[in-house]
Amino acid sequence: MNRHDQPPGSPHPFAGAHLSRRSFLRAAGVGAGTVSLAAILAACGNDEGGTTPAASPTFDWSKQKQAGEVTFVNWPLYLDKARVNGEVVHPSLERFMDTTGVQVEYLEQIETYEDFHAKILPLLEAGSPTGYDLITTGFPKWYPMLMQLGYLVELDHSLLPNFERYAGDAYKNLAYDPGNKFGIPYQSGITGIGYNVDMTGGELTSLDALFDPKYEGKVGMFRDTLDTPNMALLAIGVEPSTSTQDDWNAAADKLIEQRDAGIVRQYFGQGYIGALQAGEIAVSLAWSADVLQAQKSGYPNLHFAVADEGGLLWTDITAIPNGAEHPLDAIMLMDWFYQPEIAAQLTSWIQNVSPVPEAQQILRDQGDPVADDPLVFPTEDMYAKMHAYRTLTPDEQETWDDTFLPVYQS
Repeated sequence: MNRHDQPPGSPHPFAGAHLSRRSFLRAAGVGAGTVSLAAILAACGNDEGGTTPAASPTFDWSKQKQAGEVTFVNWPLYLDKARVNGEVVHPSLERFMDTTGVQVEYLEQIETYEDFHAKILPLLEAGSPTGYDLITTGFPKWYPMLMQLGYLVELDHSLLPNFERYAGDAYKNLAYDPGNKFGIPYQSGITGIGYNVDMTGGELTSLDALFDPKYEGKVGMFRDTLDTPNMALLAIGVEPSTSTQDDWNAAADKLIEQRDAGIVRQYFGQGYIGALQAGEIAVSLAWSADVLQAQKSGYPNLHFAVADEGGLLWTDITAIPNGAEHPLDAIMLMDWFYQPEIAAQLTSWIQNVSPVPEAQQILRDQGDPVADDPLVFPTEDMYAKMHAYRTLTPDEQETWDDTFLPVYQS
């Protein structure tokens, strides 16, 4: 049984446990710069400053054979679930196993990307198997790092027909991975501004609201070195992906001015949605899925916007680590998720941004209201205003952290 087997309007079978992947990440205490990318790269013996992937072991797809099994590691609550005869199952995986005969060992073992990558990086550096055939990793930080270290298997796109046919243009030929050589998107989300319209008195369309003195003590920002700096760059009119150190200094100055003026109530690790709901803050940096979940939980007064200056598109990636024992089975599973019907099934449950546009019409035909929610299927105008994060080399990461950590640590 999948979610669409329920009567219209019936509660989600896992209601109460459902929160976005980004919320889970925040709840686990991630985002405070706890693990330095430069330190990880140095510990793994790579001191190169470039972003070109290091040489990885020669991999010949023509010599691979289907093994009939695959081990896939992912976040909790990041794959569709249902209860069948009292047992929790994943309908999309059940269908994959029934169709292909490949058995999936599905592990919900990623609780923070920091901890997960700290676990697998020493194994990859030693040339040892991680125990996983397919992993979920993330842009802007972790996926580029794995590419730089040469720890991912280069994909054979002739084995990815569904991706080639159905992936949206925004998810093909990524700037940080031209040609999608080492991974393909799993789910995405938007970083923008969330606000309580009862407090703002109207819609917000500009990042200027985050710096507006009229919201003194009523603004939330993130306690991180990912979203806050990149959004600050957009606020000063700079494209994050091509920004320079001078741009970083200017963005940090704007954030420090905002802080010193008393505009920021709190730098949130987690809890900004609760603060918006309670009226403790009027506007905050926000993730689309968090606001969507709040709206569906009875807070229609919480709104989300991709500001005129732009927003950020973050993406979780599926990739095959070096040493995977069943790579052919893994790439089959990667491609499986790009079938529109399967993508629709995932999207209905996860409610993040799908990389498969055709899933929208399937959900619409099924009467699923998520089909017409722009926080799940962004409009062309929204996509046009989304930007990529700054991808950093190890040396740049150190300078970046030195520039932005003092904003909220002082």
